[in-house]
Amino acid sequence: MIAIVASFIRRHQLSAYLFLAPALLLIALFGFWPVLYGSYLSFTDYSLVRETHFVGVANYRYIFANDMFLTGLKNSILFLLIVPVIQICAISLAVLVNRQIPGMRFFRAAYYVPVVTTVSVVGIMWGFMFHEQGALNYVLLQLHAINAPIGWLSDDSIALFAIMFVSLWRGLGWYMVMYLAALQSIPSEMQEAAVLDGANAWQRFWKITVPMLMPTIMVCSIMSLLAALKAYQEVDVLTQGGPMNSTFTALYYAYDQGLKHLKLPRGLAASFVVSLVCMSIAILCLRYLKPRHR
Repeated sequence: MIAIVASFIRRHQLSAYLFLAPALLLIALFGFWPVLYGSYLSFTDYSLVRETHFVGVANYRYIFANDMFLTGLKNSILFLLIVPVIQICAISLAVLVNRQIPGMRFFRAAYYVPVVTTVSVVGIMWGFMFHEQGALNYVLLQLHAINAPIGWLSDDSIALFAIMFVSLWRGLGWYMVMYLAALQSIPSEMQEAAVLDGANAWQRFWKITVPMLMPTIMVCSIMSLLAALKAYQEVDVLTQGGPMNSTFTALYYAYDQGLKHLKLPRGLAASFVVSLVCMSIAILCLRYLKPRHR
């Protein structure tokens, strides 16, 4: 009897693996294999026109001795400053739109529009907004908040922060939707019981809402941390790393070396370093942000 049951389980497991096989094959072919092969190439002098030789850690020594890569790595880490801001803003927005009042669907859709806006449109729009003769400076001058136009993208001391603001604007709606879904999954009976016990809105938020949101906070924090470390698109469409390389990020450096200058091994080495940093931060988040049940 036991042998029959074991045979039945094995057959069903085999069926499950067969159904999963096409997807696993695609993931292995277009996911794992490029990562593994690219990691290997970062230790070589790969070129399209000559024979490839293994050079050890020469590419890594080069990038860590390069001021541009170190600036990019510093800027990528500086990008992490937007993570707590975007999470707090996203939770606040989700709480605000989690109300059953007329027209609320419009606001939910409006906050999500930046998420589905293509990066080229974002570049054109914010390039116009941040121009010295653009809309933002015009409004600030009319309000007498500034005395002269500010070079939001041409001043090397503030250009990176302008790009960080655009990244925050683009990602806010995505995390808002995730928090909104989590808020709507909280049982209403818990809130009603807290009201009967005399808890005010602030106490209900901290004692019920926030603890119930912790799994979502963990996921969103990890996603936003990784997105910040891999910042590339906004840099490419707004400043291309300028002015004076002040907006270079580590991933943009990898693109610049690998595709612009055709130094693929150096670009892959930079990408591998970014991947290691992302992996380390994700592990730390999983360890310290994981909800602990008492």
